[in-house]
Amino acid sequence: MEKKGYDDSKITQNLGRIKHKIIVLSGKGGVGKSTVSVNLAFALSEKKYNVGLMDCDMHGPSIPKILGVEERRPTTSDKGFNPVSVTPNLKVMSMGFLLSDNDSPVIWRGPMKMGAIKQFIGDVDWGDLDYLIIDLPPGTGDEPLSIAQLIPQSDGAVIVTTPQDLALVSVRKSINFVKKMNMPILGIIENMSGFTCPHCHTEIDIFKTGGGLKASIDLQVPFLGKIPLDPNIVLTGDSGEPFLIKNASSDAAKAFEKIVEKIEHLIKQRS
Repeated sequence: MEKKGYDDSKITQNLGRIKHKIIVLSGKGGVGKSTVSVNLAFALSEKKYNVGLMDCDMHGPSIPKILGVEERRPTTSDKGFNPVSVTPNLKVMSMGFLLSDNDSPVIWRGPMKMGAIKQFIGDVDWGDLDYLIIDLPPGTGDEPLSIAQLIPQSDGAVIVTTPQDLALVSVRKSINFVKKMNMPILGIIENMSGFTCPHCHTEIDIFKTGGGLKASIDLQVPFLGKIPLDPNIVLTGDSGEPFLIKNASSDAAKAFEKIVEKIEHLIKQRS
């Protein structure tokens, strides 16, 4: 909950130590946004960048589970909260660390969520980061609006969608939200795009394919790439193991790597 008379200068001070801020959002749930956020953060950390991952989904924090650190807790110091270290150069903060148990609901209105996000930025000792990845809940409500207001100088938004029309209706709303907030757009990722049968090696478009590319063309925003369906993404997420290390040779891992390279290139172009 937000402290009365919160010192916003702490937010400015902490953000000044972070080179690049990337916001990951989606128009609807179930598109794999948090999985994309985790693997984006992990891929950047594997390139020896210092990376922070901030889970801003207050009601359904899943990142601690995906990273296998749900039993860990942040420590405190005179500088504030110390985020949980996943690797020497990847640290994470989530409401999931602060709940008494995994089944406890967070029953908050907008101002309380805004206060928590302020504290996640200003009261967490992120240190000097190359990248801060901000994972937002689905939609265009309190949390995305709070981040847009608190981090106006972000490097941009990454919008995650799946190929089917239902998801694309929502992703268009997300893109228009980002534009109205005057936030740069890094691009669209089309997740769960195609599946290769492990037995006959036939490619099957379970959720269609190409919808994210079409939306990027229609809305004139960059297309970052497609990530195919891979059962190992589900298995490693449930077991808290890094997908990119366990499945480095898979098509999905290679797709993640190409997307990270595109994001790096776009940010360098705009810097």
